[in-house]
Amino acid sequence: MKELKYEIYIGGTPKQVWDSLISPEYVQQIYYGSIIRSSFKEGELLEYVGPGAEGEETVHVYGTLLEYDPLKALRFTHKAGPSYLKGRENYESRISWLLEPIGQCTKLSLIHDEWHPDDPSYEASDNAWWHILSNTKTLVETGRTLDFGSPN
Repeated sequence: MKELKYEIYIGGTPKQVWDSLISPEYVQQIYYGSIIRSSFKEGELLEYVGPGAEGEETVHVYGTLLEYDPLKALRFTHKAGPSYLKGRENYESRISWLLEPIGQCTKLSLIHDEWHPDDPSYEASDNAWWHILSNTKTLVETGRTLDFGSPN
């Protein structure tokens, strides 16, 4: 599978964009009520936890923190939470968030790569990332997120 790569320019500082990626009050708005639970120490666990099939503490995504360079890079392995597996193998991929100041805005790059050829979450990830990126841009620029309607 090919890598998923997106670049978006956001009318905000690298700090504002960085905060939208890691601060609970912003992450919760972008990721439908989930927050990141992590020590933010490289080599340790990183989880996106929030409302879902297993209640308020559903683990949606988890992995190992590979790189944590504030205002520049957040990189971690990615595995689907247990409630998403339904008896199938849990493959690992990698997510990289990269920030670069460009004039008065920030270029945010997202690279989701190192996919296993049998990973069934590739297509869903490709669709979901546009919502996440759009919400990130809108939240930083306007203080609110978009209404995509009900997921059902």
